Amino acid sequence: MTLKSEIQAYVDSMAASGLPAQWEAPVSVLRANTEGRPTLSGTPENIFNVEHRFIPGPTADLPVRIYRPHAKTTLPALIFFHGGGWVLSNLGVYEQSLRSLANHGQFVVIAVNYQKAPEHPFPTPFDDCYATLEWVHKNAQTLGIEPAMIGVAGDSAGGNLAAGVAIKARDNQLPLAFQGLIYPCIEPALTTESAKANAAGFGLTTRGMKWFWEQYLQNSRDHKNPYAVPSTAKTLTGVAPAIVVTAEYDPLLDDGYGYADMLKRDGVTTVYREYEGQIHGFFSLAAVTNAALELQHFLADEINALLGR
Repeated sequence: MTLKSEIQAYVDSMAASGLPAQWEAPVSVLRANTEGRPTLSGTPENIFNVEHRFIPGPTADLPVRIYRPHAKTTLPALIFFHGGGWVLSNLGVYEQSLRSLANHGQFVVIAVNYQKAPEHPFPTPFDDCYATLEWVHKNAQTLGIEPAMIGVAGDSAGGNLAAGVAIKARDNQLPLAFQGLIYPCIEPALTTESAKANAAGFGLTTRGMKWFWEQYLQNSRDHKNPYAVPSTAKTLTGVAPAIVVTAEYDPLLDDGYGYADMLKRDGVTTVYREYEGQIHGFFSLAAVTNAALELQHFLADEINALLGR
């Protein structure tokens, strides 16, 4: 299938913008260039309550947003880790998608703005995300959350973080009900067929993804750490049930597809879906494509199915 027409127009407009590639500009410039991204995310829908607060992290207080669809307690919870190559982006980009998930799924969504590379490489972003999971468990009663129905999800680098957190939760016997992995970054080698076929011309490039990995994994030994590179786990047996989503024209298509196969091989309940005609990042492009809202609803529905709701 070819690119969806609205996605083709979006890709063309990005190419015509003249913005520098990741390796062509200082990180401060790259971050400034993403400040307008929320306008592409769509208009956030109304929701019962959004709470902005800070929680204690291992090395810093962490900003979180807590989205509640209604006053009823006790609800399931989704802890969300945003994408951006561990370097870019912020919670504002995800306001529409997170409200949509909370409203459609009728569960609490807790999103954390973890510290970013290259200033804070692995393990800091990962540790921030795992600490958020621990905090939610510790404060479940106060938050009006059912401890047996807490899961994690994320897109791109956030999908990597969610996969790593799911592995550590298993290792530490911390209950986790599900993991949602939206076109996750799984393998830094980027030697797959999709990394070659979709290397350029579709938004995220393979070269750009390599640059992001270099910012995140600054120590060579981290390439063998399953919390950083989930595909290096000796086994995935016992990790939380998974929902894995990929996009057809994404350098990371085979990352998600291959990881779903690994999960299934090791006996993990796994739902897999590839979105045809789509590119990396479309989850937060509701102002560009209707597929963003479709994916948000799909993820919420599949989470509830795993929870038996």
